[in-house]
Amino acid sequence: MFVVCVYVHVLSEHVGDFRAASLKNAAASVKEPLCESFEVLQQNDDPTRFVLVETYTDESGFAAHKETAHYEAWRSAVEPWMSEPRRGIKHTRVE
Repeated sequence: MFVVCVYVHVLSEHVGDFRAASLKNAAASVKEPLCESFEVLQQNDDPTRFVLVETYTDESGFAAHKETAHYEAWRSAVEPWMSEPRRGIKHTRVE
């Protein structure tokens, strides 16, 4: 399994917008054939910080995800709402 954790810091006035856009993207993403799960996590002590945890069968699934219309719509919408560039860290599930 290929896992990507994306760390996002959102401008406070766009937290609700970011959350809604990310949940919509997640719902579409889990319908992709190589996407196993897509979680949207919001930090308890700082609601402007999010982590997106995306799991794919392999790295090609993640590459395919980045070619989808729903990903492009999400990326275009949320980019101006971020207080700093998002940071994605790639992992391999060990279990």
